[in-house]
Amino acid sequence: MEELIPVNILVGDRNYRVKIKPADEENLRKTIKLVNTKLVEFKTNFAGKDMQDYIAMVLIWLATEQPSTAIANEDTKEISVKIKALQQLIKESL
Repeated sequence: MEELIPVNILVGDRNYRVKIKPADEENLRKTIKLVNTKLVEFKTNFAGKDMQDYIAMVLIWLATEQPSTAIANEDTKEISVKIKALQQLIKESL
């Protein structure tokens, strides 16, 4: 059985401690980053009473959008930056 690791995450204005598989940590952190980004976006664009309203909006968004697509877009950005850095290294070494 794979060992679970404790991870502290911040969603909105609350901290949570969860136990996950080490292999899932990167995906969890990307997902939490996406959720918090959407929370800020909804807070600035829509009126709401409290954080629960915004969290509900994010949950509805996640349920109706393809979350893997949004996370994949973040991965694409990171990969693009790394490719550009590698291209620069190749140019410098030639």
